Amino acid sequence: MGRKRQGNHNLPPRMSVKKGWYYHVSSTSPRKWTPLGNDLNEARRKWAELEDETVNPDDKTFRVIGQRYMREVLPSLKAHTQRDYTQYFKLLDAVFGEIPIDSIRPFDVAEYIRVRGETAKVRANREKALFSTIFNHARAWGYTDKTNPCIGIKGHKEKSRDRYVSDDEYSAVWACAHPTVQDAMDLALCTGQRPADVLKFNVTDIVGGSLQLTQNKTGKKLRIAIEGDLAEIISRILAKPRDKVNTALLQDPDGQRLSYFALRSRFDKARESAGVSFQFRDLRAKAATDTEDLAHAQSLLGHKSRSTTEIYTRDRKGERVRPLSRTQAKEG
Repeated sequence: MGRKRQGNHNLPPRMSVKKGWYYHVSSTSPRKWTPLGNDLNEARRKWAELEDETVNPDDKTFRVIGQRYMREVLPSLKAHTQRDYTQYFKLLDAVFGEIPIDSIRPFDVAEYIRVRGETAKVRANREKALFSTIFNHARAWGYTDKTNPCIGIKGHKEKSRDRYVSDDEYSAVWACAHPTVQDAMDLALCTGQRPADVLKFNVTDIVGGSLQLTQNKTGKKLRIAIEGDLAEIISRILAKPRDKVNTALLQDPDGQRLSYFALRSRFDKARESAGVSFQFRDLRAKAATDTEDLAHAQSLLGHKSRSTTEIYTRDRKGERVRPLSRTQAKEG
C-alpha cells in the first residue's frame, strides 16, 4: 500500500506536483514520472487517460459508473468542486459501490440520507446531489433506463448562515494566526471575496491601480480599487521575501502558493487559540455588512440582485430600526 498523501489532497492518486508542474507517478519500480502540464484540469484529463483500465461492459455497479464520472466529467469542473466531489464519492462508494445501478431503490437513498444526517445533515444533502448527478449520467451513458431514485426523496432542511464576526473576534484570531493567515484574512476582509478567490490572486492581477479577478463561483469580473487599507495590505504582502517566479500573491515561506488546506489548518489553530468559532468564509459577510451601504456591498460581492445582498447583510447583524418615541405612543 502506498504512503498516505501528506499534502495536495485535491489531487487524485498517483498524481504529484513539483514547481507548478503536474506529473503522473507510476506504481511500478522504478517510478516513472510522466509530465501532465501546468494546468490542473488538463493534467487531470491526461491522468485519466493513463489510469484508464479495461472494464467489463457487463459491470454496471455504482462504483464502475462513478469512477467513469470521476475520470471523464470531474476534470472539467472547478477545483473546489473537484475536491469536494472526490470526498463525497468515497463515502457514496463505500455504501453503494458494489450494488448494480438498477438495484438501487429510492428507499436506499432515503436511508443513506437519514443515517448520514445523524452526524452531517448538510454533507448528506451534498452527497445525495452527487449521487443524483452520477445516476443521470448512467442513464445518458446507457447503463440504465430506470428513474433516478433521488426523485421525490427530500434532503435535510438547511439553515442559512447568519454569523456576524465582531471586530474583537477578528482581532483575537488575527493575533493568534500564522502570518500567511493574517495576510489572507486582511485580504478577504478588504475585498469581500470567497476563500478560493482570495487564494488565487496573482501579482499579475494588479493592473492600473486595481486588483482584478473573475469569481470562481459566478464568473463575475471585478476590479477592486487598490486604495486605503487594501493598498497597505498589498504593500505589506509584496514587501515580504517571495519567489519572484511564482506569481501567487499569497505565498508560503517556501515560495509556493498558499493552499486551501494550509489556510484551513492554520486558521483552525488560530481559532482554537483565540477561543472564537467563526469560519473564514464569514469574513465575506462581515465585509458586506460593515460597509453599511447596500450598493457598495452588492458591487463588492458581485451579487446580481440587490435583494440578495440585503438579506445577506441584514441576517448577519440584524436590521437597524428606530425606537418608538413617547410622543408616538401617546398618539397611538
